[in-house]
This record gives sequence, structure tokens and C-alpha cells, in this order.
Amino acid sequence: MHPSNEHGFTLVEILVTLTILAAVLPALLQVFSSATRNQALSDNQTTALYLIKFRMAEIELDGYPEIGEETGEFGDNSRYQWHSIVEDIQSEEVQGVRRIQVAVSWQHLGRERSMSMYTFVADKQKQQEQ
Repeated sequence: MHPSNEHGFTLVEILVTLTILAAVLPALLQVFSSATRNQALSDNQTTALYLIKFRMAEIELDGYPEIGEETGEFGDNSRYQWHSIVEDIQSEEVQGVRRIQVAVSWQHLGRERSMSMYTFVADKQKQQEQ
């Protein structure tokens, strides 16, 4: 008879490997799932930032904006909504300056998220008079 020289795994080795995989696999799946959710949120925030800049540019193209608030959506069936506020800056040192604030909101995983930004616009007519 020849001595057995078979190479392979024993039942105990296979069971130990399966036990380790059963303990580690759920944690790895949770890490990947969390990374996917965070990537989606980051993509939404980047889109919201570009939409804020777009809306601000639209307001600034009209020249010196009227005081007030407006709300709308970015196209039909868009999940992003915007809200803008234009107000006078009350200051004795500075005349003819308005503050424009634009906020963009959207739904992410059942929760409302939002981002906002503001800028200042001067009345060019008043600036030239001074």
C-alpha cells in the first residue's frame, strides 16, 4: 500500500472558513451599502450646488433684482426645488445693495435635504452716481 498523499481540505477547515465568512460578510456588506448611500448623497449635493449657481446666475442676469421671494422647480418632474429671497441690505455706509439667497431642496432616502448660498448685488445706477 502507498501512503495517502492527497491534498485537500478537511471538513474542519471548511467549517472554520465558513464560520469566519459568516461573521465577516455582513460587516463588509454594510460598509459597501453605506458607501453607496454616501456616494448618492454626495452626487445630490454636487447637483444642488450647480443648480444654486444656475439660479443665482438667472437672477443676476436680470440686473438689479426686485425685492421678494420666489419658489419653483428645475424643469418638469424635477426632484429639486428652489427658493430665492431678495432683500435690501440695511446699512448707512452702503446704499443700493441687495442680498440674494437661493436654497435648493430635494428628497434623499425619505428625508428632505437642502443647501443654500447667498451673494450680494449692487445697483450699478447708484454706484455710477456716487
